[in-house]
Amino acid sequence: MKNKLSQSLEDYLEIIYNKIKENSSVKAIDISRQLNVSRASVTEALNKLAEKGYINYEKYGEIIINELGIKKAKEIVSRHNELSLFLKNLGVCDVEAEETACKIEHIISDNVQKRIKAFNKFCKQNPDIKF
Repeated sequence: MKNKLSQSLEDYLEIIYNKIKENSSVKAIDISRQLNVSRASVTEALNKLAEKGYINYEKYGEIIINELGIKKAKEIVSRHNELSLFLKNLGVCDVEAEETACKIEHIISDNVQKRIKAFNKFCKQNPDIKF
């Protein structure tokens, strides 16, 4: 499928989305620093995201996330946040919850994601219950 993203490309798209939300813009060097990868790797990933229709990008140009990219990034961020909250509800510390959520967010099925969301809702509605 043309628009299918690898785990790595999902990470790039998530970073682009979050950086643009924070700063209204993002540069390849910002992504390179955050992921601790070479500028060449970032350029390759940006070109792939552009080919798949998630961003508009030309070498040395501004990185612009389009409507399709925003939609996909929001899905990725939502999965991450639900997983992180789920782990925190289970008593996992913040740092470990964030790191683990980042690993799981790429492979979780829609069914499991729905159940995690329901569990998080239950925890919110029943704050006295501890796991």
